[in-house]
Amino acid sequence: MAAADHGKIALLLAAHGERRPGAGNENVWRIARAVSECGLVSEVGAGFISGVPTIRDALERLTARKVIVYPLFASSGYFTRDRLVHLLDAADDGTRKIEMLAPLGLDPGLPDVVVACAKQAAQAHDFKPETCTVILLAHGSRRDPASRRATEHMAREVARTPAFPDVRIAFLEERPFLDEAAREISGPVIVLGLFSGEGMHGAKDAPRLTAGLGREDVVFAGVIGSAPGIDAVVARSVAAAVQRCRHE
Repeated sequence: MAAADHGKIALLLAAHGERRPGAGNENVWRIARAVSECGLVSEVGAGFISGVPTIRDALERLTARKVIVYPLFASSGYFTRDRLVHLLDAADDGTRKIEMLAPLGLDPGLPDVVVACAKQAAQAHDFKPETCTVILLAHGSRRDPASRRATEHMAREVARTPAFPDVRIAFLEERPFLDEAAREISGPVIVLGLFSGEGMHGAKDAPRLTAGLGREDVVFAGVIGSAPGIDAVVARSVAAAVQRCRHE
């Protein structure tokens, strides 16, 4: 997808991707189309660690010598910090200047999207937002603290807003698990998945675990990767990066 030539700066959206049947990674392409329509860069592409096109193939399709990489990941964990960097280095022929931005989960524009999603879920279920507790459900890891750190950071940012002062965290692979976090809460609970893609964790595990609590006052608000406004979050960070490039 190409827009007007603005000094030949390209954007590569890097995501984990899905190979399971029926997974077309459509949300990533939706973001790519929306950002492309903003005309911020000359080209917009998408590449996947697990899926097609690969990171290498997506990078090779771009003609610009300057490439901004936006990682559609929830934290600066292994896939962002190590695997993606390795794949970019392996694909770089030395003729490009590649700048990788902070991942989606650490984007300063993301807390506003989280709050908006929680508000929408509260209103849809006739909950008063001020009576709700928000649980941010993330992957977590017993070996890498990046997911926990990003989740704790997001919880602090959301709790600073007047809408939802009570924000908790829960994880799939480390404590507290969702049932443990919810057990300590009385009153309405909104669970929001801090997952950036269409994988099993966000599409199946998070809603299944929420439903398994068996509480009518606990609702699942979806995952951040497909939330309304994510394309605008990405576009703002890309626009700021383009401005920096212009002044280099």
